[in-house]
Amino acid sequence: MTSTVPTAVQHTDAQPPITMFGPDFPYAYDDFLAHPAGLGQIPATEHGTEVAVIGGGLSGIVAAYELMKMGLKPVVYEADQIGGRLRTVGFDGCDPTLTAEMGAMRFPPSSTALQHYIDLVGLETREFPNPLSPATPSTVVDLKGASHYAETIDDLPQVYRDVAAAWSACLEEGADFSDMNQAMRERDVPRIREIWSQLVEKLDNQTFYGFLCESDAFRSFRHREIFGQVGFGTGGWDTDFPNSILEILRVVYTEADDHHRGIVGGSQQLPLRLWEREPRKLVHWAPGTSLAALHPERTPRPAVTRLSRTAGNRITVTDADGDIRTYRAAIFTAQSWMLLSKVACDDALFPIDHWTAIERTHYMESSKLFVPVDRPFWLDKDETTGRDVMSMTLTDRMTRGTYLLDDGPDRPAVICLSYTWCDDSLKWLPLSANERLEVMLKSLGEIYPGVDIRKHIIGNPATVSWENEPYFMGAFKANLPGHYRYQRRLFTHFMQDTLPADRRGIFLAGDDISWTAGWAEGAVQTALNAVWGVMHHLGGGTDPANPGPGDLYDSLAPVELPED
Repeated sequence: MTSTVPTAVQHTDAQPPITMFGPDFPYAYDDFLAHPAGLGQIPATEHGTEVAVIGGGLSGIVAAYELMKMGLKPVVYEADQIGGRLRTVGFDGCDPTLTAEMGAMRFPPSSTALQHYIDLVGLETREFPNPLSPATPSTVVDLKGASHYAETIDDLPQVYRDVAAAWSACLEEGADFSDMNQAMRERDVPRIREIWSQLVEKLDNQTFYGFLCESDAFRSFRHREIFGQVGFGTGGWDTDFPNSILEILRVVYTEADDHHRGIVGGSQQLPLRLWEREPRKLVHWAPGTSLAALHPERTPRPAVTRLSRTAGNRITVTDADGDIRTYRAAIFTAQSWMLLSKVACDDALFPIDHWTAIERTHYMESSKLFVPVDRPFWLDKDETTGRDVMSMTLTDRMTRGTYLLDDGPDRPAVICLSYTWCDDSLKWLPLSANERLEVMLKSLGEIYPGVDIRKHIIGNPATVSWENEPYFMGAFKANLPGHYRYQRRLFTHFMQDTLPADRRGIFLAGDDISWTAGWAEGAVQTALNAVWGVMHHLGGGTDPANPGPGDLYDSLAPVELPED
């Protein structure tokens, strides 16, 4: 239950670590970032050229940072605050070190391009307390009114181990898990492409639930139900059941659901520190230049309200202040549905097939509620049982997932009372933060009748429903069956040489453009694709010793399914 990796796969210290290397586009972004030659250069005549970067989330800030290093002048537009779905908040009147991660809060080691930037700005990480992880003292699984206390999976009833074994067998039987996981670990591109091309054609129309049902290992409805409600790694999987199985395979192949770490002090520090960072190696700009320094009052420009094409294949941007600026290149990193609603757009911005892909993008809802508490009281021992009085909790009740977050036994702590997705998230939508709190305390009180959680709360709750956030309208993209072709169009948009001249110059990026949406690694990878696209568009190129994603595209291009 602590890992999505089938138990049949035996990993040793001698094996290379897994990364998000494919399977759709097996390019080594971590090697690209680490190479001393850098990401590329542009002609000196282009130094200082302004490039619009729309969206100040992680993808936008990474793209802007790398463009600045090349000698371009990124102009960042942000409707709300730097960070996007890396959003860390405090609690009014409480210790400022007490924070809640409203968006991304756990990051797998396979996010190696993301880790490059975490290391670059000097942030620390620590193990995240997922169900039954080494960082979690205990876990309670509560289903259908029956609770089971566990410190390891062996403490759970046999049926849970049976479900874990069924998931392993299902992945081996239907998705060549061991072969693909090993090929990705060894960065064996031919083997990755051989396996994946067959699976994409075979499984593009299949749901996650249908994939389970076709496996002999999951013939039991009871096993499928338990797997949906409890799952393995981070918790239940049933909110993903309607989605394409290809989305799930991308997660398990890359072990994206395993060994998570949190960023000490909050994930929003990453884009904020990049915004202020003064790179040592800069082209064109004076030493000490930062993204913040390139913007008046060290603040991004406001929300974009209109995007249009103007003479000379330029991109013209109108912002909320009424300011109009025209650029030779732009990167759009905000949630793609903004192009359909919040931003007035010319149809000529993108080819019609790309508009269709944007319109068909499917987003997952997600809600959280956090409360600050006086101390990690859950570590107290029950005098009768000797167990922790409260545990990380997975349940079929309204709360679904409850996480306990502390920084030592004598310090204030935080509880994520509920983390839910999709239909479970929509159930919370009409309720205020305090109304949500009351329902959650009632549910948890039924699991822990002897624990008075309320008496430990020292501040007001903090909550979010991403589907109700005006600049997001959802937490992250998740393709439905049959959406592979749409995702391919969006991901490959940075390759524009085959597009008509009047459809070039604006580049899509962000985690919903990536193959691995919902993971910050996808935001970083698509930012680097867009950086390569802008560099190429302006006549620049990479060092031959460090080819970029566009240079190797022909040999790595995602599988192309027929349209007819």
